[in-house]
Amino acid sequence: MTAPILEARGMSKSFYGVEVLRDVSLELAAGSVHALVGENGAGKSTLMKILAGVYQRDAGQVLFDGAEVDFTHPIQAMRAGLATVFQEFNLLPERTVAENIFLGREPRRAGFVDTRGMANATASLLGELGIDFIDSNARVASLSVAEQQIVEITKALSFDARVIQMDEPTAALADHEVELLHSIIGRLKARGVAILYVSHRLKEVFDLCDTLTVLKDGALVWSGPTSEVTHDSLVRMMVGRAISTYFPPALGTTTVGDARLTISGGGNGYVDGIDLEVRAGEIVGVAGLQGAGRTELAEAIFGAVPFTRGTVTLDGRPVRLRSARRAVKEGIALITEDRKAQGLALQQSVIDNTLLVIRGVFASRTRTVRREAPGILSSLEVSFRGLDQEVQFLSGGNQQKVVLTKWLATKPRVVLLDEPTRGIDVGAKVAVYQLMRELANQGVAILMVSSELPEIIGMSDRILVMHGGRIAAELEPGSSEEAILAAATGTIAGSREDAA
Repeated sequence: MTAPILEARGMSKSFYGVEVLRDVSLELAAGSVHALVGENGAGKSTLMKILAGVYQRDAGQVLFDGAEVDFTHPIQAMRAGLATVFQEFNLLPERTVAENIFLGREPRRAGFVDTRGMANATASLLGELGIDFIDSNARVASLSVAEQQIVEITKALSFDARVIQMDEPTAALADHEVELLHSIIGRLKARGVAILYVSHRLKEVFDLCDTLTVLKDGALVWSGPTSEVTHDSLVRMMVGRAISTYFPPALGTTTVGDARLTISGGGNGYVDGIDLEVRAGEIVGVAGLQGAGRTELAEAIFGAVPFTRGTVTLDGRPVRLRSARRAVKEGIALITEDRKAQGLALQQSVIDNTLLVIRGVFASRTRTVRREAPGILSSLEVSFRGLDQEVQFLSGGNQQKVVLTKWLATKPRVVLLDEPTRGIDVGAKVAVYQLMRELANQGVAILMVSSELPEIIGMSDRILVMHGGRIAAELEPGSSEEAILAAATGTIAGSREDAA
């Protein structure tokens, strides 16, 4: 049996007396993809940061290619051949792709930076990954998220990395970009690179990873070949209980009522010809490729980028949603795609975040909601130290629950969910799904935008598919992924016109 290229033995780490990693061991083989899975707060990021030299371990041993190492800085780890692609990219947006890849080690010629040689070397590295659509001289700020991720991977390749850690690499990618990343990972495997892969998307784990390690509450639960576990057994190991129904069915007392939100001929600079209806107690899913106009539709309804034409009615009454503040007053809530940038004040406390919208729009209700907040947080099973804890120190799943608490406090009639489970673990996902069912049972109308087709299929009473800023198709619940993708790519089958 070939010796592992990277081996971690008995890794332990505590912060301020709280043990977050306890006697965890891990082995990575050259030319393989190893998944690291677990709920938020399980210790995955801590282990990766120890291996990368960001944190120093309290106990344990790391062997790289058979020799013990003790990295004290990420640059030291990269120079040794261990690179990490974090969720928050470490790139300078105003510099070129080539300048980012060779930052601090620019090739020189006659005492000057060899700009042409650096660009050529970058193009060669990109070519090794099969990438011919990224210009070495392009500013990083002009690139998409997927392209910036490729730049990070190329930078790792420039250090001749033999181990690459990837932290939630597909969290912000559309389906076709995920396929591109997977093809790049295939090329890296063929070069003999070992990849430590963190993802909450379990389908990816089974499709892509050769082996996996499960962490829970900072401890090792299981490690071995992916082929030896099933989806259900993996979920059980991660959350500590069986989840018999991943997508909970509608509650038996839920009834779909009259139209709560109706849009006729809605349009602005991003979407056009929008005709839709969401009834009380109904969950309507919105699918489509990135750039199809899904987020723009939610923002138009919410008044952030208002409709400039068409009509909107709430419970049969015409309304003019010219601002987000007006939408909130009308009983509309928007859970945004990026909770950190748009949903939370990270350096403020749990209670301050819970009261953000109330204080801004319904100030007279602040005292009442402050009293109700602990109960709402408890009902969502938010795990936090206290109401004064800053939300930046919560796990991703708990941060998302705080966002939901902030909007539930407004008692909305219409809830717009944009990628509601992005970047959160399986247990937190199920909690969000259960909340959606409970809101529907209370008569709330829900419009859910999601890139995860199983989520769209599993939670929607009806499915709308967007293409080119328009609603291209309306599909029945339980429609296949193939049918959704056909409509999303502009195929006529399943379109509203075809059904008429």
